This record gives sequence, structure tokens and C-alpha cells, in this order.
Amino acid sequence: MYLPRNKTPSPKKVKARGGKPSMAVQPIPLVPPDKPPNIGNHPAPQPSRPRMSTRNRILFFLTAWLVVLMPFMFWWSTWFGRALTDKQMGEYLNDNSHPRHIQHAIVQLGQRMSRHDPSAARWYPALVRLSANPREEVRSTDAWVMGQDPAGRGFHEALLKMLDDPSLMVRGNAALSLVSFGDSSGRPQIVSLLQPVTITASTAGRIMDTAAVGTAIHQGGLIAKLQDGQQTRELRSPITGRVRTLSMATGASVDPGTVIATVEPGEEQVWEALRALYLIGQLEDLPAIRPYQRELPEVSDRVRQQAIASERAIQERASK
Repeated sequence: MYLPRNKTPSPKKVKARGGKPSMAVQPIPLVPPDKPPNIGNHPAPQPSRPRMSTRNRILFFLTAWLVVLMPFMFWWSTWFGRALTDKQMGEYLNDNSHPRHIQHAIVQLGQRMSRHDPSAARWYPALVRLSANPREEVRSTDAWVMGQDPAGRGFHEALLKMLDDPSLMVRGNAALSLVSFGDSSGRPQIVSLLQPVTITASTAGRIMDTAAVGTAIHQGGLIAKLQDGQQTRELRSPITGRVRTLSMATGASVDPGTVIATVEPGEEQVWEALRALYLIGQLEDLPAIRPYQRELPEVSDRVRQQAIASERAIQERASK
């Protein structure tokens, strides 16, 4: 049916049950109470939003920039992969107030040595001198880098002295480096790198807190806190690895020498020790090697294969 413009059709009548007509009711669209209807095809005015001042915008962007910039600058200043100029190398190797600067320079020097850069030799006397540095982390890095050049003057003698270092990691790195000199003097220290480290109480006291069994831990990581009178002592791991066992619970009283925990060595340490024993290992070292031949979740395939290869090499040498 044609409807003339601007004319509304009359509502249809629908017969309901019983024969009586009823009206078909059209739903009325609801308008949200916070949004008034448009009147006269003109949109309702929206409340204006407060604008951030120029000063506040500058402060906001400056703060956001610092949040990103500061961690990057810290990482950049402590990253050992950052190349140093010759001037910086000389300054860092003698910066006794910043041990990380010394480590940075040693690592960079090691990279030059691995590239057979002849300019590295000018700093060899500094490496020999740093073998007696009071900081453990400096001596440990130094012992590792000196193994990069067996022809380095004074390196062999310095490494032999470091086999008696009080630090397990310094002794281990010195022993590993000596292998590149064809020297097996550090073989006992290398075997010890395959074995768990025992953490004992240095004094009598009460255990205040401990790491959980299975916790991955870095060298120098906290194992337990020991309350000794009014003083709290921290027991830390000498190696990177994982907490294997925990002998004392929080709150227990201990005597000096009491075993608190054991830490099993990390994968990199084990792998390097197995590689060295491939070259200098003996039959008596096999009991320390064979646990790493097992197919266990905590033994990677790389370590397992190296353990098998190391035993094979030792057996072949013994049979000759």
C-alpha cells in the first residue's frame, strides 16, 4: 500500500485467541540516562576534558624517558662486552676502586687474545700482577683469561701459584687454564669442580632463613642467614649451581662446622671440567665423571655426551 510522505500508518490490529483484536505494541528505544537525546538533529554538547599543561607534558615524557634510559645506562656501563679503547684499557686495569672495571678490561683483553691480536701483549704484565688482586672475582677472571695464550710471559708461573688460592673458583679456573699449557698439575682441582660443594656454619648460632632445595643460585648467592648473638652472618655459595640438599631448617640451632646445605655445580662448570679431563684425566677420576653419564633431567645431553667421551679417552690412554 502506498503511504503518503509524513503520514504514519495506523497500527495493525491482530486477532488474539478468542476472536478479540489486540494492538501490536512497538518497543520504545531506551536512552542511557547519561546521554540525553538529540534535539533538532543537533548533538548534545560534550563536557570538555581538562588539558595537560605544557609543563606537565614535559615532566611526563621526561619521567618516561628516564624509566627507559636509566636501566639501559646501567647495563651499558656494566656490560663486559662493550669494547674499550687502548686508553680505557690501561685505566680500567689499574682502577682498584672499581673491581668491575678491572674485570671488564680483563674480559676485553681476553677477546683480543682469542683473536691473536698482537697489541694485547702490552698488557700481559698487568694480568700477571692481577693474579694477586685481593678481590676474588678479579682473580677468577684473570686466571681464566691467562689460559688464552700459553706463550704469555709469566702466565704459567702465576697460574701455578693460583692453584693454592683460598677460592674454589680461582683454583678451578687456574687448573683449567694450565691444561692449555700442557700442564696437568691442577687435575685434582678440576675433579673437584664436578663435585657438590658443602655449605657449613662458620660459627654457632640460629638459622634465620634458608634457600629452598632446587633453587638455582649464582656464585656468591645467599644460602642461609645465621644469627650469632646480635650479629647476622650470611652463608653464600662459592659456585654457580643449584641447591641439592638442605640439612637444617629455619629456627634450628647449629654449632660451628655444621652442614647447612649442599650445592651441585652448574652445567658450564661441569662441561669445562669434563673437557679438561678428556685431555688429562686418569682412571681414578672416573667415579667423579660417571654420574654425568646418566640420562637424568638435571644432566643435559651436551654434558652426558662429554662425560662419555671423556671416559673413553681416559680408557684409551690407560690401555696404551
